[in-house]
Amino acid sequence: MIESLILILLEKTVTRSLLCFSAAIAFASASAAVAQRIDVRGAVFVDANGNGLRDANERGVAGVAVSNQDTVVTTDASGTFRVPRGSSRIVFVSVPDGYRSLGAFWRTVADTATSVSFALAPVPRVRDFTFVHASDTHIAPASVERTRRLGALVDSLSPAFLIVTGDLVSDALRVPETEATGYYDLFARETAAFRTPLWTVPGNHENFGIERDRSHVSATHPLYGRRMYHKYLGPDYYSFNYGGVHFVGLNTADIEDQWYYGHVDSLQLAWLARDLALVPPAMPVVSFDHIPFLSTIEGLNGYTDAPPAPSLITVKGKTVFRHTVSNAAEVLAVLRKRRHVLALGGHFHAAEQVVYEIDGQRTRFNLAAAIVGPSNSAGLHFPSGITLYRVRDGVIDEGHFIALGLSDLPTP
Repeated sequence: MIESLILILLEKTVTRSLLCFSAAIAFASASAAVAQRIDVRGAVFVDANGNGLRDANERGVAGVAVSNQDTVVTTDASGTFRVPRGSSRIVFVSVPDGYRSLGAFWRTVADTATSVSFALAPVPRVRDFTFVHASDTHIAPASVERTRRLGALVDSLSPAFLIVTGDLVSDALRVPETEATGYYDLFARETAAFRTPLWTVPGNHENFGIERDRSHVSATHPLYGRRMYHKYLGPDYYSFNYGGVHFVGLNTADIEDQWYYGHVDSLQLAWLARDLALVPPAMPVVSFDHIPFLSTIEGLNGYTDAPPAPSLITVKGKTVFRHTVSNAAEVLAVLRKRRHVLALGGHFHAAEQVVYEIDGQRTRFNLAAAIVGPSNSAGLHFPSGITLYRVRDGVIDEGHFIALGLSDLPTP
């Protein structure tokens, strides 16, 4: 009888505990949802004295796009804006043509923060400029000289900016936090020495800890998945404007349980439509991302079902190609609402140019070679290097490949 009473009491205690735990989770989720909706106010302004603060005599910049990676708003006549905090806790300015950002173009917004501002400096508007596309630095102590060579080579060319399309670090997928943050810290230190402005997007190797069987990282880790990239480099998709061209950086390395695959998620796709809606119809658009929309190199590499990166993946019952964007047609349908003239990618460690005529619009799909070293596919040798593009009155040339200029032996 006593044992029965004890069991009843234990069951009631456990039930109450579970109810309390469930209530706590529900409260936390509700609180997070409310926090996402709380508006953040701010301003985009010309920082005349360069102190990072908006002083009384500093004018705002009207009509500038500001986003939380979901909602896109524009600044009013006084340069002020109001946007929900959002789930990523990141707010960024889409740097307008004729300006440069003083400091980071993005801010992390804490739960208690209600304001954020972006300081800009005016620069001459140009119609003739160059930019460099590079990819796959895979930075690590053993390969750091190749990233240093990248910086020196690009700085010697004096382009307007450098785009690096992912796989910035050696690996964050399969390693513990200390090793992953070490690579991120190294990338931050080395690229800080570049004189050329740098724009990046994440690759699959920036997704922290997702191969949990190897990394032994919990999915509840605060830097898990995309969040380590957010901490170090800000928004994993965004846009900016330069020389009469609209540039859009996308995150095409999506996550399915313990695996990455080429995909643009629905939140990002909705953001892209909102971002492009503010772009004049005649303005050329350049997209840049890591896993490309399409590539012929997968055919050279051949099909494999072997780990760690087989050719196919099954997501929600549907089997798709893993190393190109599995919903490319859906993404391109949004992009071709504007003059999408060039799509830049990486991932395959080889320079490639593919041209499609889509609804009367000629679009080039170009991949950059790997900075980390040359590669070989089907007995073909692909050297390490960068691509230099020149833009004149919105027309982008075919691009010029420049070898990195280091030993063409693979770096360990």
